Amino acid sequence: MSLATSDPQPETWQRLYAGAITDPRELLQMLELPQSLLPAAADAGRSFPLRVPRGFVELMEPGNPRDPLLLQVLPQAEERHPPGPGFVTDPVGDEAAMAAPGVLQKYAGRALFIATGACAINCRYCFRRHFPYDQANAGVASWEPAMAALRQREDITELILSGGDPLVLGNRRLRMLGDLLRTVPHVRRLRIHTRLPVVLPERVDEGLLDCLTGLAQRCVMVLHINHPREIGHGLLRAASRLRERGITLLNQAVLLRGVNDDADTLTSLCEGGFDGGILPYYLHALDPVAGGEHFLVPDRRARRIAEELRRRLPGYLVPTLVREVPGQPCKTPLTTGAHD
Repeated sequence: MSLATSDPQPETWQRLYAGAITDPRELLQMLELPQSLLPAAADAGRSFPLRVPRGFVELMEPGNPRDPLLLQVLPQAEERHPPGPGFVTDPVGDEAAMAAPGVLQKYAGRALFIATGACAINCRYCFRRHFPYDQANAGVASWEPAMAALRQREDITELILSGGDPLVLGNRRLRMLGDLLRTVPHVRRLRIHTRLPVVLPERVDEGLLDCLTGLAQRCVMVLHINHPREIGHGLLRAASRLRERGITLLNQAVLLRGVNDDADTLTSLCEGGFDGGILPYYLHALDPVAGGEHFLVPDRRARRIAEELRRRLPGYLVPTLVREVPGQPCKTPLTTGAHD
């Protein structure tokens, strides 16, 4: 993926973004892992390439092929297996929800805007790993038509910036987007879904902070942290700077087999995030995307884990266990006692 910015002088975060690891051989060498893992990683990476910032790799444990952070990014042989029943290329019904180029509408009062197709990291369980970004016109040229469509929908009061990852955009383009949003006065809240402060915390620079505080809308940032070891010093500094500017910080995690599918890990995640000013929001059941089935945690086990979290933690630290079901008017809670 190319760097989605045209700022004249690349900032530090942009150089780090461009220098991400994309070769499985290099990743294995950095982590002192056997090169016997390379053929499967190279094969699976042909359809969905490896991409991981070097700073995120530094949070991984060398010599451990089952490291929970590594498992999220290293292509695996299982990704090439024929998908099981229900595992598809569009698991959450994005394509059917396209209301205008780059604009998805699934829920009342909210719309999602795909501002870019670029990401800083390619998570192997990504529900948009097959998404047709070219057809969705996820680029600057589509922004004005998208805003024109939103101006016709006065029932929409919240816009979700997604992608890809919207913070891959340079500050100049984010300011452009903020100016366009001023022409949609009924949008009162802007929610930014991003993983960059986690995997590339240098992205939270002074220019970004100025962009966010200059918005006409109240800003909420939903981070994506799956494991407590992702809460490094860089993320904590970035979160502190964002909070100082009045940005509300939430976290949504995905329940992943071998990564965070136990109550001890998730308790540490919720408490560690809150210590950094990040409030738990959602714990998502895996979206059934083709290539991601090896991360699946059965519903029965997921509910047991969620119940254990409720026993251990105060209510405000317990994320809501949910699944996104295409065509439903909201996220579907996976409540204790429901049929598996």
